[in-house]
Amino acid sequence: MYDASFSGILRTILIILLIYFGLKILFRFLGPIILRYFMKKMGKKFQDQFNQYQKPTAEKEGKVSIEKKPQKGRKSNKDVGEYIDYEEID
Repeated sequence: MYDASFSGILRTILIILLIYFGLKILFRFLGPIILRYFMKKMGKKFQDQFNQYQKPTAEKEGKVSIEKKPQKGRKSNKDVGEYIDYEEID
């Protein structure tokens, strides 16, 4: 078995604190650089997606095309019949 000594415990605590504060200082300087890199990368990705939808399709001059949006909502069929309200009888 190992015996715990005061100097060993103190050395372990100092190493942990040194690593903690070292990483804290390192991330303080490198954090904004890393964040800026990822923001540029995401901005470029969004810009590419936006430009993909903005490119007009090349059509012949004089050609007419009509694009209709699908109608939202429910279509009623007049041939089905009329609605009859009813009550339940106990």
